Amino acid sequence: MSRYVLKRLGWLVLTTIVVAILIFTIMYFVPGSPGKLILGNTATEAEVYAYEEQLGLHDPFVVQLVRYLRDTFLRLDLGTSYSFHVPVIEEFAARLPRTLILGLLCMVISAVVGIPLGIMCALKRNSITDHGLMILAMAGVSVPQFWLALLMVILFSLKLGWLPPYGFGGIEYWIMPVIAGSVGGIAMNARQTRSAVLETIRADFVTTARSKGVLERSVIYKHMLPNAMIPIINLLGGTFAMAIGGTVVIESVFQFPGIGYYMLAGINALDYPVVRGCILILAIFSTLAMLVVDLVYAFLDPRIKAQYVNSSKKKSKQKEVA
Repeated sequence: MSRYVLKRLGWLVLTTIVVAILIFTIMYFVPGSPGKLILGNTATEAEVYAYEEQLGLHDPFVVQLVRYLRDTFLRLDLGTSYSFHVPVIEEFAARLPRTLILGLLCMVISAVVGIPLGIMCALKRNSITDHGLMILAMAGVSVPQFWLALLMVILFSLKLGWLPPYGFGGIEYWIMPVIAGSVGGIAMNARQTRSAVLETIRADFVTTARSKGVLERSVIYKHMLPNAMIPIINLLGGTFAMAIGGTVVIESVFQFPGIGYYMLAGINALDYPVVRGCILILAIFSTLAMLVVDLVYAFLDPRIKAQYVNSSKKKSKQKEVA
């Protein structure tokens, strides 16, 4: 297992570096002048040029890229925001907990609601309940987050006046962002759980357990669910990554002061350090979530363990023969 963990950590590092290079390249070729946006329309061309020269934006591409990679990975410096004039890492320290809590809440609600619904649909397959819930799940997957969030603002804030439309504060400010961010995950978990349970129901060991007279409750919770959870756990990591990545939409609609809202402000202002830092941090957390899922998957799936145990045994035998 240690070889498997090291391999996954290596892929995490490589993915992070590739994401950093890609986002830097994309931002480098984005049209527009950060100096004009920051200094305003009253600034002369000479003032804009001097300001961008001070920021190092007129250096060759390779020089800027090497400087960015050096500062990011060797000095752990994400730069200073052009617009806010505050180090990006300081803003992250204030905003990251909010985004992480929002993503975790969305993931937990998606799992707590979606997985039982999927199990119920699988156990009552081809029933009215199954068809009805799967239609709702398809709608949940298809509905755009921003459209659902806007509808919730119109209904619960403007029409009914139950919840604040935007901002950050007590628990009432979290309700709509969490619900809007959870609907897609609930639908995906329900569909995936239903498919996984249906596949497990047809397995030989389930048929054998039932033929031996094992109680249906024991068949479900001791035989079916542990085996059906392997693909579901893989989906949970994707749900968390989707929740973290989708915070840009949710936070922009509800003006929730997290990383997504901060990144949107950076995009509008062509604030390169903010955009690069936000995307890199979100990519790291998404990759870490998938790493944890892979480790849990490897722990639950004996085939992965056997693969690395057998490969290590083969290498040891080859060394003995040599």
